[in-house]
Amino acid sequence: MVAFKKDSWLVRGVLIVAVAAFVAVPILFAFNGRSYNGGANTASTPTAADQTTQLQSTVEAYKKVLEREPENETALIGIIEAQIALGDLSGTVEPLEKLANLKPEVPEYSIALAQTKQQLGELEGAAQIYRRVLTQVPGNVQALEGLVALLVSQDRTEAAVGLLRDTLTTADQTNELSPGSVDKLSVKLLLGQVLVEQQKYDDALKLYDEAIADAQAASPTLPDFRPTLAKALVLQEQGDKAAAKGLFDQALSMAPVQYKDGVQQLINEKTASPGAATDSTPPAAPTTAPETSSEGNAPVAPPAE
Repeated sequence: MVAFKKDSWLVRGVLIVAVAAFVAVPILFAFNGRSYNGGANTASTPTAADQTTQLQSTVEAYKKVLEREPENETALIGIIEAQIALGDLSGTVEPLEKLANLKPEVPEYSIALAQTKQQLGELEGAAQIYRRVLTQVPGNVQALEGLVALLVSQDRTEAAVGLLRDTLTTADQTNELSPGSVDKLSVKLLLGQVLVEQQKYDDALKLYDEAIADAQAASPTLPDFRPTLAKALVLQEQGDKAAAKGLFDQALSMAPVQYKDGVQQLINEKTASPGAATDSTPPAAPTTAPETSSEGNAPVAPPAE
């Protein structure tokens, strides 16, 4: 079935999103992109031991900066990046907590902290942070995805459904107060994934039909391809390959040019013959809205001031 299994993208916190090849890592791991890329520009390739020593020195250097300037955002981010590169996830908790407290208006920091705690097994702490973000920014899709993943991993799918339905119920009122706060289409797609996890396929298909209509109404000339793709995935897994093929073709034709390769790759994986070699965990339909900016494959940490 198309459900996200307990080891699938949702529970792992690895979002299948509509950017590039549909793959993004959690926010936390976007922090180390700059430091990693920076090291790649050196004249010679350092050994693993050299890299470890250099990263440890970087951590110590930034800690000295924090002794003088405890709220230095650049130093905090630098420590996080270096600790990630060292594979020390627990070492990112303290600087992430400081960033989240220092910049409560930047939800990405709090979400990165929640993701870290979730990966370290501190589920209650992670849930509290996700809920705090959602109190401040009710429609934050990344916080919703994180909390839903956590609830599903605890076999609390009804709680996940309730959370998403409540978000949809209050979405119009929330968007009146703060326009654009809740992306209803993305929330519906996430809800559809949970319904499929519960094997409520008819409910999921009905929701996807509703989302398809919403997308058409929102942009008649270029509707969002995601709900069409999501419905096709369900039909394909149910064995209705003819209906699925028609929807796959529609989704591919509707997808913006920069996403077509990713959509085609997903279709190929889902329609491959049983004996073909494919990823052991099939990708889910994307739930995050396509972006028109020049972002890469992962969310980028907010720039240090």
